[in-house]
Amino acid sequence: MDRLYAPWRTEYIVNNSKKIEGCVFCHIVKNSTLDDDESLGVLHREKDFFIVMNKYPYSPGHFMIIPNIHTANLEDLDSEVFAKMSVYAQKGVKMLKDIFGAKGVNIGMNLGKAGGAGIEDHIHMHLVPRWVGDTNFITTIGDTRIYSSDANKIFRKLKDVSPNYFR
Repeated sequence: MDRLYAPWRTEYIVNNSKKIEGCVFCHIVKNSTLDDDESLGVLHREKDFFIVMNKYPYSPGHFMIIPNIHTANLEDLDSEVFAKMSVYAQKGVKMLKDIFGAKGVNIGMNLGKAGGAGIEDHIHMHLVPRWVGDTNFITTIGDTRIYSSDANKIFRKLKDVSPNYFR
């Protein structure tokens, strides 16, 4: 089985299905109004990077920290920008633990196609909240993920508290 009936996700799918041409992350960099940030799932912006919800999350609350510069190579990213992104990763871990009660967090970067990057031309750092027992047979056997949470509600919850964490 690779499909589950989830009619409550229709609104999310319909409202978020607009095709973006080119690099989706560069599109977010270029479209930075409050309305754009809401529709694109941007939680926070800094001068050199932004924080955005993952459109295809591994678990509810999964977000990414993405540099504004379009590069596929971590070694080409300014060290100070990467250091500040890492500071915000620490803040993000605290937020996920405080707000969602995450018992752990996976932080990682999939660099290049061979490294598992879904978007390989623009590096990004994942923060994935985890809980004991949050994976089960359906992921392993059915190659399917089940989310018991509404993506829009998760975004709103994190967006509302993000100024308290990302400052």
